[in-house]
Amino acid sequence: MTQNMNFLRNLFLYKCLFALTFWNHVTMSVEDELFTSVSNNSPEDGSNQKIKSLPLLYTKSYPPEANSDWVVIQNTTESLSLSEITDKNVKKLVALLSNFRQGSRLQNLTLTNVSVAWNALMDIFQTVWHSSIEYFNISSVTQLLDIKSYDFDYSGTSMKALTMKKIHITDLYFVQDDLYRIFADMNIADMTIADSEMIHMLCPSSKSPFRYLNFLKNDLTDLLFQNCDNLHQLETLILQKNKFESLRKVSFMTSRMKSLKYLDMSNNLLRHNGAAVQCLWAESLSELDLSSNQLADAVFECLPVNVKKLSLQNNQISNVPRGMVELKSLEELNLASNRLADLPGCSGFTSLQFLNIEMNLILTPSADFFQSCPRVRELQAGHNPFKCSCELQAFVGLERQSGGRLFGWPAAYVCEYPEGLRGTELKDFHLSQLACNTTLLLVTALLLTLVLVAAVAFLCIYLDVPWYVRMTWQWTQTKRRAWHDPPGDQGPVLQFHAFISYSERDSLWVKNELIPNLEKGEGCVQLCQHERNFIPGKSIVENIINCIEKSYKSIFVLSPNFVQSEWCHYELYFAHHKLFSENSNSLILILLEPIPPYLIPARYHKLKALMAKRTYLEWPKERSKRALFWANLRAAISINLP
Repeated sequence: MTQNMNFLRNLFLYKCLFALTFWNHVTMSVEDELFTSVSNNSPEDGSNQKIKSLPLLYTKSYPPEANSDWVVIQNTTESLSLSEITDKNVKKLVALLSNFRQGSRLQNLTLTNVSVAWNALMDIFQTVWHSSIEYFNISSVTQLLDIKSYDFDYSGTSMKALTMKKIHITDLYFVQDDLYRIFADMNIADMTIADSEMIHMLCPSSKSPFRYLNFLKNDLTDLLFQNCDNLHQLETLILQKNKFESLRKVSFMTSRMKSLKYLDMSNNLLRHNGAAVQCLWAESLSELDLSSNQLADAVFECLPVNVKKLSLQNNQISNVPRGMVELKSLEELNLASNRLADLPGCSGFTSLQFLNIEMNLILTPSADFFQSCPRVRELQAGHNPFKCSCELQAFVGLERQSGGRLFGWPAAYVCEYPEGLRGTELKDFHLSQLACNTTLLLVTALLLTLVLVAAVAFLCIYLDVPWYVRMTWQWTQTKRRAWHDPPGDQGPVLQFHAFISYSERDSLWVKNELIPNLEKGEGCVQLCQHERNFIPGKSIVENIINCIEKSYKSIFVLSPNFVQSEWCHYELYFAHHKLFSENSNSLILILLEPIPPYLIPARYHKLKALMAKRTYLEWPKERSKRALFWANLRAAISINLP
């Protein structure tokens, strides 16, 4: 009876290990009691066996009677997760894992928060190695005591993949081989050691079955796997977030990995200075991630020739040199977050299908991109500081021609410059054909210029502008000379009551009527007449200006003869200039004979304006009205001269 009870207890223990809280995955603390307590009451007391620690998902009793003598647990669980592993319970853990021999259902084991000595940690690995477990995950591990050599037995394992994260080694002084050799020689397909501050890894001592290696977020350097000939089956190598510096050394590291297809070197410190330095990559390498490094334009001198998918995102590339490299197999290229100023051509990438050039410094991308890259099915060029100008119009039209090959259109394509258009989507940006066609714009501007010049020339001729310019110049010169004359030469300010301007053909009326009636009558009016008062030796223009300046009024005798006289025009111009410059009422117009408007030349527009705005005296034909005429004229020029 005792033997039967022992057999039932062992069977019950084995089955309880599979009875977990959930069908697929259960986490429990090893600090809890790992072994099921079974009451050892004798059959005579009629009590059933009881399970005190592990909860049961599904139980059946055979036979199903209530007073059965044993319990058989039926369970399909394949995963087990344990935490809080310490030196106090590690032996119980090893004993527990020893029950899962090859052929058991348990395939996935996860251990977290492990804090044990080196030998105890290796005992866990060794036990797992010879169990039914195929996928072993261990994280947040702290190694407590000295690392020593351990004779690890790799034979007869079911293991396929090992994942280790956040491994903390407290021993600072140990033989490197004692630590790294254990993991380098593991005969499994996949291994991950991540976020563990690992500074090195040895080359396997024999041909390794590794197909997948992931050393994410460690402190590995360019020394890794140099001259290593035992990784011929390796297909995927992830070295993201480490401390690699030389792209050339990375290429030599891969050169002996005959099956390598995918390499992730992102988030390192990689540089390549070119200088005709040869790089040697694995010929099988088809996917390479070099994003978030310090690579510049020279990187295109050191790339695997058979690569199909290449990421150079977030580097310092400002130009894709033409003719430097030919990547005829390249299908996908990521150049986002660099310093490129234009879209690269496809002269070296004849098979390119996908291009990402977002977040660069592209102001006006080339509109002929799809012509030079006919195989490209998708272009990601958004989030660049586009300058909305005529040059960009062609690129906007490119979207319509591309048939939807611009990824992210239209939301990712927004004007950055000029300031007034910032935030405007490119699809809403339009300029007229005239504004963007340089030839058409030049022809239009030339025609407008010619029309303007012709109009100005016509107005100048019609209004006699050159004559006015010449008169203005003479006026200015005369005034300048007057300012520089000695004070004694300048004479009194006002010497005459009036200056008389008339046509020579009207001189008889001036001499027989105007002068006698004003000078010989009452008031002693002093008139300035060119025949009497022009100073010999001075120019006519200078004499006219001086007489007008020294006269209180200027009398203009208007007639058809007056408008035909060039000198009368001069005198009217200078008198009119004085009228406006001194803001005085110095002009007196006498209409000797009616002047038909058609007889007044265009250049006499000032005369037309004066006759339209100012009151003028008209010489009466009736003798009875002439006394009033002379009285009004005398009143107009009445002033006491100095």
